[in-house]
Amino acid sequence: MGVKNNVTEFVLFGLFQSREMQHVCFVVFSLFHVLTVLGNLLVIITINASKTLNAPMYFFLSHLSFADMCYPSATTPKMIADTFVEHKTISFNGCMTQLFSAHFFGGTEIFLLTAMAYDRYVAICRPLHYVTIMDRWKCGLLAGASWVAGFLHSILQTLLTVQLPFCGPNEIDNFFCDVHPLLKLACADTYVVGLIVVANSGMISLVSFIILVISYVVILLNLRSRSSEGRRKALSTCGSHIITVLLVLVPPMFMYIRPSTTLAADKLVILFNIVMPPLLNPLIYTLRNNEVKNAMRKLFGVEGSMGEK
Repeated sequence: MGVKNNVTEFVLFGLFQSREMQHVCFVVFSLFHVLTVLGNLLVIITINASKTLNAPMYFFLSHLSFADMCYPSATTPKMIADTFVEHKTISFNGCMTQLFSAHFFGGTEIFLLTAMAYDRYVAICRPLHYVTIMDRWKCGLLAGASWVAGFLHSILQTLLTVQLPFCGPNEIDNFFCDVHPLLKLACADTYVVGLIVVANSGMISLVSFIILVISYVVILLNLRSRSSEGRRKALSTCGSHIITVLLVLVPPMFMYIRPSTTLAADKLVILFNIVMPPLLNPLIYTLRNNEVKNAMRKLFGVEGSMGEK
């Protein structure tokens, strides 16, 4: 006999119980969210408006910026709104939607980073075949596959969770609906589901991380035969990617590669993962890239030193 699901909403504890800290959270995360949306939107507009940023790397970067804009938008607005509310609740359907959205955009972000690493590998290790290998059709295929893989990852996570019976309690010690706290509340044995979550989320993060590390090691080894100028430019580009990979992949490995348990540090780790990479990626990819900076100057009609030569 199945256990009837009689939970229609969940209570979120949020980040802090103190009213003063909640007011601080409202100011800080409102600012962070606005900067994240504007920063990634600026990158998307610059790439699509520029006639010079037509390399595959920028095509993938525009997709990454869109995912980075959507990923925190799945959870942060609700967290910001809850700072004004004493009793923080979310409906069952809203909770499942939040779970799906967060994992969809977060998973897609990881797959896009893998596609970007492959692009850099081909550009540096097989430069003579780069144009042939990374043509528009293959770039579109890689980007599309990243979104499809993110969807499949997320829909599996959501379907596994939504079919579980929840009969109370309904309190989630987090600021959004994530899979581990929900498994903890289920009125059923979640051992098998927990293993699938580890395979689905934890192993995706770990395998992607290993693939990315190996690819960048191969790239760095190939750079030894380059000129100092070529080496400097390639290292600058790969350095941006490596920083992003660490920011994006280390927190999910901490969160999902272990069995289905919740730790005190989970809230801060997942908060960092949701907020910081999408906020920092526009800075990481623009401050270290003269082509993007010049395209932004042209977009806003600021010639500066660019127009002097």
